[in-house]
Amino acid sequence: MHEIGIQSEEFIALEKSFGEWLEMLNFERSTVRYAPVKVREFFYWLERHKILSVNNITIGTISDYFYYLSSRENRIKGGRLSRNYLRTHLTALRKLSRYLRENGNEGFETDIAITGTTRKSINVFTKSEVKALYHSCEGDLLGVRDKAMLGVYYGCGLRRSEGVSLDQEDINFEKGLLYVRKGKNYKQRFVPFTGAVREDLYNYLHFARPMLAKGNEQAFFLSQRGNRLCEEAMVERLKALKEKALIDRPGSLHTLRHSIATHLLQSGLSPEKIKHFLGHSSLETTQIYTHIAYEPE
Repeated sequence: MHEIGIQSEEFIALEKSFGEWLEMLNFERSTVRYAPVKVREFFYWLERHKILSVNNITIGTISDYFYYLSSRENRIKGGRLSRNYLRTHLTALRKLSRYLRENGNEGFETDIAITGTTRKSINVFTKSEVKALYHSCEGDLLGVRDKAMLGVYYGCGLRRSEGVSLDQEDINFEKGLLYVRKGKNYKQRFVPFTGAVREDLYNYLHFARPMLAKGNEQAFFLSQRGNRLCEEAMVERLKALKEKALIDRPGSLHTLRHSIATHLLQSGLSPEKIKHFLGHSSLETTQIYTHIAYEPE
């Protein structure tokens, strides 16, 4: 394993004293050698997530960290890290917590399960495929609507029914928020949008939608007849975009949702934040949904 550099003086000192404690208590040679290495890797992850003291470690921190590990690529063998590696990593952190408690500190909870459950395979678009979908949008009326559709399902990660149910008043450009009033289990939430997504939603709502509108229909997505655009029609539009983008494998509106969740996790966003973004009721659901398919750089 390559050397991992940590910056925090507290973490550097703690790693050293932890190793000395293991040796003093006559732990096995392999534990004395490798447990501090795993602790250093944990400290490195904490620094990346702006957690600079062991006093700020919570059970949620541990859960997020092990979700990161379970999703991380095995850089030597490929695939994911083994369950045995995860178990030895958790054992090292439990010893660290014990060390902290025995030396007058609070320690931290490590009561999480390393299960053997295999995640169901979830199809996702790669980042390059998402770019190709956007590039496949024409510059006409329906092409502008297609970009807004990608913005809602990929940029905002909405479920199929949530996107169909959107009304034009649900888009708040001043605050950069999309209001999901008909989420799963009737739960409401606000989803942030920025940058290109904002531009695509704005262009559709202010330039394309008025040309589709007939009467007082409040739906955000309108058909050419001026009615609320149905899910089947959106599926057909995505299918056409895939064909233009030369994507010949399965992919649906929900694949866009899986894809943004995966890409956010790859970019370093915590599972807890992704959970709120997607509108999940539990972190466990996010861990099942957010399948990591590492994309070659």
